[in-house]
Amino acid sequence: MSGDLEGSLPDDALAQSPVPAADGFPDEVTIPDDLSSLTESADDPVTVALVVTQVAAAGPLAAACSLATVAVDVVPSPVGALALLRDPRGGASGAAAISKLLKAVPVVLLERRASQITATRWTAGEQGEEVPAGLVLSDAPAVLEDLLLGGVSVSDLDGVVTSVGLSRWKAMRMLASSTRGPRR
Repeated sequence: MSGDLEGSLPDDALAQSPVPAADGFPDEVTIPDDLSSLTESADDPVTVALVVTQVAAAGPLAAACSLATVAVDVVPSPVGALALLRDPRGGASGAAAISKLLKAVPVVLLERRASQITATRWTAGEQGEEVPAGLVLSDAPAVLEDLLLGGVSVSDLDGVVTSVGLSRWKAMRMLASSTRGPRR
């Protein structure tokens, strides 16, 4: 057969556009390869930013954050103090400042956007590699997950110390007393 399909159809059939569906939606729909773009966006605002540290107590971390002008509420936990940033949009700058304070000790910044959680390692003020958030959360204390997912408010927790409103003098005293150890 030497004829092609176009030759067997009337000319007016080729000129017709696709018939719209009865429901008014187009017949042709493009489905992206990555379906996460349909529900999540990198442009979604950060709603929670939390820095996981190895600092043993909440007070010294809050004092150090106060001196570095990082507005956080510090929550004690079995794995180390957790710094919940008051302004979640400043997660990167907060993590950079906290990791500069702690020098060679790495910290992890956890950020929640809509229903997506990301985790990034920071050391000495420099952003490191992204780590799987599930791995960070797998052995985390319940308080970390509750704060990250919004299941609890810092006002409902015991032992929380805020960096907001600490005078420079009081922050210095808190740091000095934490380095001396317990009094006898």
